[in-house]
Amino acid sequence: MHDMTTHSGDRTVYVKTIAVSDLPREVRDQAEGLEQLYAVHDAQGQQLALVGDRKLAFHLAREHDYAPVMVH
Repeated sequence: MHDMTTHSGDRTVYVKTIAVSDLPREVRDQAEGLEQLYAVHDAQGQQLALVGDRKLAFHLAREHDYAPVMVH
């Protein structure tokens, strides 16, 4: 996850479950048997991180001073 300041100063990021089967082949090949991953996006929709564990997604966001919110 990189440090990115949004134009509005909003530090909210959105954690979303992603089905590995919906991802490009090169990402699927790295998923190591997982069926889902967790994407972290900023308010503008830019993906900041893609990780294999929900707790890790929230931990990384908080570690970078973001406020994570789960979306469906």
